Amino acid sequence: MKHICKHIKLFLALLIIICTTVVGIRYSVYVSYHHLETTCYTIKSDKIRGKIRFVMISDLHDFEFGFKNVNLVKEIKKQKPDFILVVGDIINGESADSHIATDLLKEIVDIAPVYYSWGNQEEEYIKKQTSDLEEELTDAGAIVLDKEYYKINIRGNEICLGGLYDYAFGFDGEGLMSKTNMDSEILKFLENFQKNKSYKIIMAHRPDSFIFGEAYNTWDIDLVLSGHNHGGQVILPILGGLYGGDQGFFPNYDFGEFHFKILKSMIITRGLSSDKEKLPRFNNVPEIVSVDLIGSKPTSN
Repeated sequence: MKHICKHIKLFLALLIIICTTVVGIRYSVYVSYHHLETTCYTIKSDKIRGKIRFVMISDLHDFEFGFKNVNLVKEIKKQKPDFILVVGDIINGESADSHIATDLLKEIVDIAPVYYSWGNQEEEYIKKQTSDLEEELTDAGAIVLDKEYYKINIRGNEICLGGLYDYAFGFDGEGLMSKTNMDSEILKFLENFQKNKSYKIIMAHRPDSFIFGEAYNTWDIDLVLSGHNHGGQVILPILGGLYGGDQGFFPNYDFGEFHFKILKSMIITRGLSSDKEKLPRFNNVPEIVSVDLIGSKPTSN
């Protein structure tokens, strides 16, 4: 009788462990789609006087955090940004229209100026000629940047903002990557962009655009902002993100802040949601990024 009781207890213990694990996994998946958190970074530069704050978002994929993204708007507003950067994949390539993106833009342009760059989903949407996306985003109040840059002035600080979806390098016939084989339009844009003496930020939806082909050791840019990899989709303890676009499994550049020799800094956001991925987001809370740019030199009174 005692042996039977022990077997029953062991079975019940295993059942409780399994049920707890399943509930825990389901809860983590739910949180990874429905909760929001803000990750804050501070970057010092001798090109900045005082402090400038901006917010970056990426990879919404037509998701809504409350009606017309009211919860997302509220969290962005809390940061009190000087400007807002939207780094692609806010819609999906197969979206019937752009109303989720435009509704969001109409709300956040009342918080601060908004600058938008393309992701692969916007590229697909545009190819399908579903609607004139750039015109719709512009009408909603955003400034759209693709292979071009725009200068803004914040409390005496000039910031040069650029947008680039394409790769910042070229391919030769042997599969090697180089500057000399780049598309002429992209090459001209980057060469002109890096000549600016002001603080230079480029929105590049895919981190792959700058981490391959020695691009990060080629272009003199202060900060690259990316998304695309969804933090690796599944974030495993110790191991980090599971899969990252062109980087494959266990990418070196999944999310967070990275530094290079020529290109000063790169911040990759985990993004706000995911499209139809084979695996659901797990242990991967939707992310808003808030960045403080502060001067590295003391200001004179």
